[in-house]
Amino acid sequence: MPIHSMRKSVTLRKSEGRILQARPRSALDRTLPALFALLTNFQARLSAIQAFAAIGFQTLSVSVIFLDLTGIIAFDAVREWEAGVPGMGRNGKLRSHGKKSQVRLKKTEKGLWVMKHIAIGILGAAAFGLMASAASAATLDDVKAKGFIQCGVSTGLAGFSAPDDKGDWQGIDADFCRAVAAAVFGDGTKVKFTPLSAKERFTALQSGEVDILSRNTTWTINRDTALGLNFAGVTYYDGQGFMINAKKLPGVNSALQLSGAAVCVQSGTTTELNLADYFKSNKMEYNPVVFEKLDEVNAAYDAGRCDVYTTDQSGLYGIRLTLGSPADHVVLPEIISKEPLGPVVRQGDDQWFHIVRWTYYALLQTEELGITKANVDEMKASDNPEIKRVLGEEADTKIGTDLGVSNDWVVNIVKAVGNYGEMFERNVGSGSPLKIARGINAQWTKGGLQYAMPIR
Repeated sequence: MPIHSMRKSVTLRKSEGRILQARPRSALDRTLPALFALLTNFQARLSAIQAFAAIGFQTLSVSVIFLDLTGIIAFDAVREWEAGVPGMGRNGKLRSHGKKSQVRLKKTEKGLWVMKHIAIGILGAAAFGLMASAASAATLDDVKAKGFIQCGVSTGLAGFSAPDDKGDWQGIDADFCRAVAAAVFGDGTKVKFTPLSAKERFTALQSGEVDILSRNTTWTINRDTALGLNFAGVTYYDGQGFMINAKKLPGVNSALQLSGAAVCVQSGTTTELNLADYFKSNKMEYNPVVFEKLDEVNAAYDAGRCDVYTTDQSGLYGIRLTLGSPADHVVLPEIISKEPLGPVVRQGDDQWFHIVRWTYYALLQTEELGITKANVDEMKASDNPEIKRVLGEEADTKIGTDLGVSNDWVVNIVKAVGNYGEMFERNVGSGSPLKIARGINAQWTKGGLQYAMPIR
């Protein structure tokens, strides 16, 4: 029987075949329809909240005002509900109709208290979700309005993101942001860089301080699901390693010989967690020497405050170049983790996510097709239909416009930074001081893991 059609519940004694008593509905029975009405009314209230959220949340003060408004709406809705519940007093307490019912009413009041706060939670959670969505939506519009992309990078990691002698940021991560700027504006110089520590990086992206985080950041399930962020791809497959001063630790050629060592590590990173797991699983002891900022870790290791330096292996090669006596330091062979590094954006803005993700794929696809910074204009005249499609030369192509950029977006990317292979070799590979081999970062056609989704 539907709740709204309930009138009275009747108790029959079959042995006598007659009605002994007719009892009124319980307070809980009378409350459920009112609760359903309240939840139905949430839809109208949420529509008002959604309209407010559509304005956008550019400042913390506006966000606070919104949360206050959400609380007012939620509690106002509950007050209306309480007013509609038969027997409900103004203080949210059920009125008793006799001493015998007091115990029953106290139990019912507890149930109502739980339902009321669940209702508030439903509205509050939904409203907060709307706020987060609005705060992250329309990044492309914001970027175009200010005329540049704000890119979050490291505080200085050779090969990935570090300022050169002129103060210009260089590295794979910095170049990736230039590639996104080229896709959006047709100009890879329309980007500004914000150096961020490991602890600062996610907050800066969540708050809107930066539009994209391209900062040697490992893709993990927690970061992908619990922080309101999306990883757009893996620009560098890495793994955690160890570096030692060979003069300080002569004879050590394996990480399994590091029991009892003092290990320098940066806080707030997967590196710190992997370090603990590795030593525990191998039943070894170690003394962590932890710092928040990368330059602090570098300085401590170079000064001899610890025996070992651990971070992503690519980072170790870059850091070694900055030390007082680089030749004294050796990177050990062990790789103790998977560290897929890539760009990150906020959840809730699919268009911006797609632009960043397909910029990554465009870098890979152009390398696979042999399109380079030097020959991109020449390749536009190619008879190869795939090359013509990727470069926006097909007469009916809409790939760029569907993405929210111009149809020559891939041409602009390659002119700005080259293809993925060029970007790799220039920053960390054979054309760089690091001399890191492509390894698993090679194209899938050459035994690597890099693989572009079809651009068509």
